[in-house]
Amino acid sequence: MTVSREVELEGHIIDSGMMQSAFGIIMDMGGSFDVEEFDIGRSKTETSYALLTVSADDPGTLQAIVHELHQNGANPADPDDVELTPAPDDQVVPTGFYSTTNHPTEIRVDGEWLAVDDIEMDCAVVVEGVAPRDTDASGEAAEPRADSEPRAYTKVLNAIDEGDLVVTGEAGIRVRPPERPRGSEGAFGFMQGGVSSERPSESTIEKVADAIAETKREGGKVLAVCGPALIHSGAREELARLVREGYIDMISAGNGFAVHDIERDLYGTSLGMNTETLDHARKGHKHHIYTISEVIRAGGIEQAVEDGLVESGVMYECVENDRPYVLAGSIRDDGPLPDTITDAVEAQNAIREQAHEADMVLMLSTLLHSVAVGNCLPSTTRVVCVDINPATVTQLLDRGSAQAVGMVTDIGTFVPILAEKILDEEV
Repeated sequence: MTVSREVELEGHIIDSGMMQSAFGIIMDMGGSFDVEEFDIGRSKTETSYALLTVSADDPGTLQAIVHELHQNGANPADPDDVELTPAPDDQVVPTGFYSTTNHPTEIRVDGEWLAVDDIEMDCAVVVEGVAPRDTDASGEAAEPRADSEPRAYTKVLNAIDEGDLVVTGEAGIRVRPPERPRGSEGAFGFMQGGVSSERPSESTIEKVADAIAETKREGGKVLAVCGPALIHSGAREELARLVREGYIDMISAGNGFAVHDIERDLYGTSLGMNTETLDHARKGHKHHIYTISEVIRAGGIEQAVEDGLVESGVMYECVENDRPYVLAGSIRDDGPLPDTITDAVEAQNAIREQAHEADMVLMLSTLLHSVAVGNCLPSTTRVVCVDINPATVTQLLDRGSAQAVGMVTDIGTFVPILAEKILDEEV
């Protein structure tokens, strides 16, 4: 027996590819569809609307299709209120909990749509300000009752507390993927082109510079996710200038980045190599370890700056200009520096806090660290990924951000030109 359900698509569904994607999902998963209503936007700013009847041979197939459509922004036309189930224990979610995408999400509580705060992928949604109604002996089927102003937000699994009201199933959930409207006007219009190694680099960097300047004019914050190659390639001084002048508000990096940066100040080298002359200093291979030892002796990066041990560089400018930084450790780290967070969960939480504050993110030649930060970002955050390896850039953008651009170029070229465009050409 054929079963069916109506779903809606709203927004720039043609230009963004949302409609084409929905058709493909239905057919690929063995379903069929009828377009019941289709209103096309007639200008660059007008949105479109489509109402589809999705059919399948059995309820299980239909549920799977609707689930996949829902993840891509096609929402049921007849939504119910969200289902809430208490968490049975700390760090344990109810069976069938809703696992979030990184797209803006709303849930329906007592007939009203409520935005989910701090959205990121692979989390649970917890609701506060409502209370479960009386339940049967099984303790299941908790439903919302508005006792106070409700709030919905994401929690990672290890942060779940026993009794948290967790969204389960998929009823009463609305997902809105970022749209790609017609036209490419404005400072951020270029951020629709995916990954290419053939774009004119300097003109693209100029557009990135304009986007950073626009973010700052709007009162937004820019987060730079930095790999050690940035120091090793000779871009240290230009990035430090951007931090000093307030165009970079936060730094997220690993132990190696900070050690390279401070080694350049103490010994004029990065991993024993002079980044200006490219000469390898005598016994330069020891500079890395010497640097860590001296910072530990001082008591940390901030104390090393205050004592006059460190007098230049990115970390120096962060301390002097009160720019927050997160150094997340790994199993590969030497030392590490006292400032490096070695507990993985603690580091993840610190990264998450930064990511939620960022309005624009520069991912600069570091695959693993950028993936970690990217997993904490909503899909609406503007992201620029730069790496000499095109596979790295593709992997970073494939995490699902629609508002992102990738550049395949040397980080030692990108950062100096970016600093020049922002600082030397500002009016």
